[in-house]
Amino acid sequence: MSFVEVPPNCPFTYENLPYGVFSTPSNSQHRIGVAIGAHVLDLTQVKHLFTGPQLQTKQHVFDEPTLNAFMALGKAAWSEARQAVQTILSVTNRSNEVALVPMETVTMHLPAAIGDYTDFYSSKEHATNVGTMFRGPENALMPNWKYLPVGYHGRASSVVVSGTPIRRPNGQTRPNEAEPPVFGPCRLMDFEVEMAFFVGGESNELGSPISVETAGENIFGMVLMNDWSARDIQKWEYVPLGPFLGKSLGTSISPWVVTMEALAPFCVAGPQQDPKPMPYLSHSDPYSFDINLTAAIQGENMAAPSVVCKTNFKYMYWSMKQQLAHHSVTGCNMRPGDLLASGTISGPTPESFGSMLELCWKGTKEVPLDGETRKFLRDGDTVVMSGMCEKDGVRIGFGEVSGKVLPAHTL
Repeated sequence: MSFVEVPPNCPFTYENLPYGVFSTPSNSQHRIGVAIGAHVLDLTQVKHLFTGPQLQTKQHVFDEPTLNAFMALGKAAWSEARQAVQTILSVTNRSNEVALVPMETVTMHLPAAIGDYTDFYSSKEHATNVGTMFRGPENALMPNWKYLPVGYHGRASSVVVSGTPIRRPNGQTRPNEAEPPVFGPCRLMDFEVEMAFFVGGESNELGSPISVETAGENIFGMVLMNDWSARDIQKWEYVPLGPFLGKSLGTSISPWVVTMEALAPFCVAGPQQDPKPMPYLSHSDPYSFDINLTAAIQGENMAAPSVVCKTNFKYMYWSMKQQLAHHSVTGCNMRPGDLLASGTISGPTPESFGSMLELCWKGTKEVPLDGETRKFLRDGDTVVMSGMCEKDGVRIGFGEVSGKVLPAHTL
């Protein structure tokens, strides 16, 4: 379908065409591109070809250093742009080959200016596991959990693009319940396998909620996420107001945003919700996605990453539509480029648990790697997460999100 060759098992197929922001050694300008095979299509070079009714007067959005302006145009413009890119890359349009940049030469940047970032807690298996560890199986889920998508406001400034190292934080912890807290480097450094979506479309005014029926119009696309966590700092600080410094040390996202239109063939029904959600959270159409996710750890003395988790986005209890409807039901105004994350994605089996906290079950067992073991992350460990959808010969991938743990500063 395209004149661009797509290598075997490459995540960036003609059916995918995710958006990202990149620069090159010869041009430091941040600019918007589309991933195809081992190349990036530079949209600043082909913007004049976006001549449909939605984009012919909006071609300037492809000159922006972020995707925010394009995200703001809405679903009709996103669909038109996708069709235009497919035409540009079709077998009959080799004249556009000049706009292709080898992916190996590009530096990737955050795809959007993230105004606000919210992290949900929407995996029933993860919430049950964590609740069981700390409160016992009979009180694993808090009374509100099945009635609303639990979440917290994160720190947008510490969201970073894949490849950015993450510094082990210093903070207060209380390793011995019989003694006062101490200050020093986090000892229980963890990852969380997550996905997140970018808000797009027209912003809702302050005081006007987004309905669950129309929420899909405001979901632009998805990225992989590693929400790094300092478990011992988190444990001491989180009562009574929830996550704070244990979560703001860094949140890594993959650079390529896969659109919801590309993901449509992989849409599946989510888990049965009981009790039935309140009307403002109820939607009858399926809106989960069959996305296979893996997490791997590579220590400094390891030749390759060792997979420790295999899970799937379809396990999420609360859908993205429900998350967005709940977030805005008070009239909270959402803006293009806002990032809403799933929370840790865990499945029903131990190998599908999406954090070291669960994999080592609160430090009671070792997690095997290639010739090594872990309970929590060590300095020098690199965590690599990937995501892929595949069905009937169609492959849609997210690439990777990775980050290396650096030692804490001496304070």
